[in-house]
Parts: sequence; structure tokens; C-alpha cells
Amino acid sequence: MTENLIELRHIGKRFGGVKALEDVSLSIRPGEIHCLAGENGSGKSTVIKIMSGVYTPEDGEILIDGKPVGKLDPVKSVHHGIQVIYQDFSLFGNLTVAENLAINTFLIEGRKSVDWRRVRELARQALDRLGVTMDLDADVESLPTSGKQIVAIARAVMADARLIIMDEPTTALTRHEVDALFKIVRDIQAQGIAVLFVSHKMREMLEISERLTVFRNGKKVAEGPITEFDESAITRAMTGQELTAHSYQWVPQEGASTPVLDVQNFSVPGSVEEVSLTLKPGEIVGISGLIGSGRTELALALFGMRPDFTGSVRVEGREVHPASVQDAIASGIAYVPEDRLTEGLFLTQSIERNIIVTSIDKFVRGFFINRKKAEETTRDMFSAMQIVAPGPHTPVNHLSGGNAQRVVLARWLLTGAKVLILNGPTVGVDVGSKAQIHTIIRTLAEKEGLAVLMISDDVPELVQNCNRVLVMHRGRFVDELSAENMTEDAVNDRLKMLN
Repeated sequence: MTENLIELRHIGKRFGGVKALEDVSLSIRPGEIHCLAGENGSGKSTVIKIMSGVYTPEDGEILIDGKPVGKLDPVKSVHHGIQVIYQDFSLFGNLTVAENLAINTFLIEGRKSVDWRRVRELARQALDRLGVTMDLDADVESLPTSGKQIVAIARAVMADARLIIMDEPTTALTRHEVDALFKIVRDIQAQGIAVLFVSHKMREMLEISERLTVFRNGKKVAEGPITEFDESAITRAMTGQELTAHSYQWVPQEGASTPVLDVQNFSVPGSVEEVSLTLKPGEIVGISGLIGSGRTELALALFGMRPDFTGSVRVEGREVHPASVQDAIASGIAYVPEDRLTEGLFLTQSIERNIIVTSIDKFVRGFFINRKKAEETTRDMFSAMQIVAPGPHTPVNHLSGGNAQRVVLARWLLTGAKVLILNGPTVGVDVGSKAQIHTIIRTLAEKEGLAVLMISDDVPELVQNCNRVLVMHRGRFVDELSAENMTEDAVNDRLKMLN
């Protein structure tokens, strides 16, 4: 039997009085692709930090190559060949690809001067091991997410990695980029390097991994070969309940002939060309397309962040010209950005402040905020959005991804929006919260008549929640799939044709 590369035995970890991990055992074999799944707060991140030596467990032991290692610290972990690629990649954005790849080697060697020829040679060798080519002189900050990820993987391989831990590696990738990443993962596996793939995305788990371990509430609840699992089994293990997905059935409202949103001949210089679309009450219309297709630019222009647009925009039959965010909000248009952490939330501020900030005029009495009204409104939103938190004064940086996304939704719904534009509505959200957010969106559309424009790279999300999907390419809508012919395969086939 193959000896485990790393093994955690009966690990326990506490933070204050809270048990983050309880009696957790996990093993990873040399050269295997192992997936670690679980909802936010299940203990995945704690396990990663124990393997990388950032955290020291109170209970249990760690073995590498079958031998106990005692207290594991980050330096010791790296020396054992364990490398972690976090979601932010930990790269130097102002340095080139070559410099990012060579810097660790030069630091280890204690060099006081730079041999630029060797810098390029080291970088080229690292990328060759992955079978990819890149501009070695490009600044890393100018690369797309997929490019930064390749640099991070190449750097880990350069450090003689035996185990590479990838934390949510496909969060911001298109399907085409995911396929490219999986090819790289399989290539490094062929070199004998093990990969621990941490993800929320069940289909990707089933596609890439050989073994799967599922955590829930700090405990291991399932483990085995990937062939023993399907999506429903993984969901059940992660959440402890059955989550069934039903496609959204839009029923046109009687007598509602005027579209909530009517966009005609809409252009944004350099990104969107002569697009037209309409959304009727209760419709959830999806937009799919490759990164750079113009999807986000269209959303930003409708939300007043690209006042140089041309064309007409009508909300409930009234012509509007969103030349600023304030104009868009006043017109009844709301926008939930893809990156809620940097664009959608004030992380150190309370839930209450984040919810009322865009509607602050409703809560001002003279020179002061009506605290009672603000708190009552926030608590109402807690219930409506199913926000789980100790209270309205909890800072949002203490929330899970799903709860943080609900706070963003609550903020914009409080403005009385008629049109809700969602850009990646469940990016980085676990499967349980994802299902709850979908239910909230669908309920608002169905019962409140809200018109929703959903931009997403998650094809199952679009198929389950939209009554139409528009495919965008090079600034134009090039295809439309209605409920009758909209399947995941159909959408994916359209996207593959654009590559």
C-alpha cells in the first residue's frame, strides 16, 4: 500500500471556546488529486493552515512520509514540500512574471545582485514544466486571474512542491480557463505532485478529483473515492439536508405589457456595440459569455458608471439617462458587483450601516440618524434575506460569504429598486447559501415583480434561475436561449463556439 505523503490523525483545534476542528483525520497520498469540500465555516481553511504550519492543533498529530513531525511551522512545512496557493495568489503585482518566479530562488541563495539572464532561464524552465508559455516581461498585476494562477502554480513547482494546496482555485475563472487549469493539474500530477483541491463547486470536484473528503461543522462527515459520490450525495454531506433544484418558471403578469427595463441600441465605447434587451416584471434574464465579452461593461453603464454610453434606457416606460450612480439609483436600477469584498461592502462597518448607507436619507431626522428606525429596518432585512449573524451591529468582515452577499442584496432592495443587476451573484458562496440566495432572488422576482439581470459564469446557475439566457461576444448579443431550449449542454456548446 502506498505510504501517505501527509496524514492528520485525530486533529482538534479551538479558538477561544469555539471548536473549529474536532477529531479530524485526513490523509493525502503521493501524486493524487484529493478534493476537500464543505460549506463556509466547516473547517476547510483551518485544515489548510494546520498543514501549512500556520496553526498548531491542540489535539492529534501530523505525519509526513509516515513519520510524526511534531510542531509544524510554515518554514518546516515548505521544506517538506507543502505549498499553498491562496485565493489572492500572494504575488508581487508590480514585478514581472519572470521576477515573481525567480525571486524565491535568489532569496534562498542569498544573492546580492541579480543575474537577469538566469532570472529568465528559471522562469522559462518553470513554465515549461507546466507546458505553458507566457510573456515573461509582463507585470503580474496586468494578467487575468488565470494568468496569475499559472504563475502561482509555477512558483510552487519551482520550490520542489510535493503537495500543492489550491484554495478555491476556480472562483473567478471561465469554463475555458477551468479546463486549462485542470490540464495543468493533471500534468503536475503526472510529475508525482499531489494536489489538494478545495472547492464549493460540486461538478468540478467530480471532474478533477480521485478522492473526496467532506467537512461539516468542524468534523469529517464523508470520505471515499470520487466514484462513490454524485452531486446530491455531496450536497447532502455538506449541508446535512436534501437540496433540490427546480428551474425558474416565469409567468407573465396579466396586463403588464410595459417592460420594467427596455434598452435599445445601447453602446459603450470600446466594449458594447448596439445591444438591445427588455426585461418584463418577474423576469430573470441571464447573460453568459467569455471574460472580455462586454458583460460587466454593460452592467456598469446601466448603473451610471459609464456615462459615455449611447442609446436609450427606459425603466417602467420612463426614459432615464443614468449618467451617475445616483441617477441609476433614482431611476430604480441597482447593481450587485462581482467582488463584494472590494466593491460591495464596507468591511469593518456594521451590518446595519452597510444596509442603510445607500438609503440614508430615509433614516435622517434633522442632523441625526433615527437609530430606532435604522435598527428596525435592519432586523426586517435580517428576516427577509435570511442573514445569520449575532446582530445588526456585527461587522460584515465577520460574516460568511453567503451572509455578506445577503447584506449587499438587502442594501439595494431597500432603495426600492425595480431592476436588479447581479454580477456573479454567488461567487465564492457555499452550496447551502447559494440555494438560499437563489430562492430569495426568485421570490423577489415572482412576488414583487422585480426584473433581474443575472451575469454569471456558472452555467447551472443560469439554467436553473433564468427564463432566458443571452450569450454575449465582443460587445454584442450573438445568441438567445429560451426556457424551451435552454440546457446546460446547450449553453456550454454556445460558449465553446466562441473560444
